[in-house]
Amino acid sequence: MRKGSTEIEAGAIKFVVRQEQWDGNIHSHPDQGVVILVQGQAEGADTTLLRFNCFDIERSYIYAPEGKSKLCRMDPIVDGNPVGWSVRQMRANLPKMLRASDYESVAGDLDMALVDKKLDEVEAAAREAFVDGRRTVKHNRGTDMFEAGNIRFGLEMRQLNGDGGLAIHVLTDLAGTPSDSYSEETEILAFDCFENAPHYHYGPRYKNHRIYWDKTLIPDQLEWTLDVLKARKLRPMIEAAGYPDVALALDEDLVAGILPALEKRAREMQPKTA
Repeated sequence: MRKGSTEIEAGAIKFVVRQEQWDGNIHSHPDQGVVILVQGQAEGADTTLLRFNCFDIERSYIYAPEGKSKLCRMDPIVDGNPVGWSVRQMRANLPKMLRASDYESVAGDLDMALVDKKLDEVEAAAREAFVDGRRTVKHNRGTDMFEAGNIRFGLEMRQLNGDGGLAIHVLTDLAGTPSDSYSEETEILAFDCFENAPHYHYGPRYKNHRIYWDKTLIPDQLEWTLDVLKARKLRPMIEAAGYPDVALALDEDLVAGILPALEKRAREMQPKTA
């Protein structure tokens, strides 16, 4: 069992609740959230019978993930909060869902009074994990700063667990201005042009959705990052990171004006390869 998982016994079945982070180009699309598993005995073996993905983006449930693995989507507009929706479906339809997964014997052994009681614990654990289990990061702001209106760029040479390289941090001031004592500088995007595992973050302090570059297709991640900035993709990236007001106030002409100096300094700092 993974560290941080919560197991809740409910007679013939067991619920497992855990937080997961998916990385783009490694696990699936970049995402974070909570998984709720329904486990039980199938043909004498411990088996996951149902899986509910309660993520920022991925909102789905899977019948018999170790069997026929039929995936169905939640509707984020109609169904609302994925944790609440998943628990409601299990309260009302768990026997039918198990039968649809071809686990008739488990469905017949359910004590629904006990299941209903235990689902209170499942919901509490899932909601706590969704908030408190979220994996975010706080990087250094950088050593070389470039101001661009309501945002700034920080360049830094980073070392991390035997890896490292040039990092470009995109920062903004939330809850105030730089002259206010209560101002909070927050990193809203990060580009880690590392040697071994290069990647970038949408909202490292908020969503922390990470995408690892495919080094076969993108061997020079600094060049890719500069091309993205020059193509004026910064505004939609900031929106995707979860900061629409910052994106709305972005002055793209001002950003374009500082890019030559930023590029010059970034290339000076970037390690030279043989």
